[in-house]
Amino acid sequence: MDTLIKTQQKPNIAPVAIKMFMNITGAEWQLPEKAMRTLLGEPSRSTFFNWRAGKVSSLSKDTLERISYIAGIYKSLKILFPNVNQANEWVKKPNAAFNGQSALEVMLAGSIVDLARVRRYLDAQRG
Repeated sequence: MDTLIKTQQKPNIAPVAIKMFMNITGAEWQLPEKAMRTLLGEPSRSTFFNWRAGKVSSLSKDTLERISYIAGIYKSLKILFPNVNQANEWVKKPNAAFNGQSALEVMLAGSIVDLARVRRYLDAQRG
């Protein structure tokens, strides 16, 4: 018996991922455009503004990974801090675990490794 393996197309997650990113970093964390672009891996201004306007059909693996880290950080903060304002403010407060830098300052160093560092820290705090 011949078995055919059908590949299903993945739904286009790019618009949803960008919308989520914009909600977290813009609406919740109230970051300026430059910081948001840094977290996304430095897309051009025109690309960023197209994405922000919902004009996105695909994203690179790197960009999706970055958004995934931001989503994980956001989720961990919501679990650790029952107060929304407290969770959102934590990102900008100095932290001894990051040598006095805020989590945002660490993340804005620009590397995926920096996003992963903050995510690992929060995951460890959650237990």
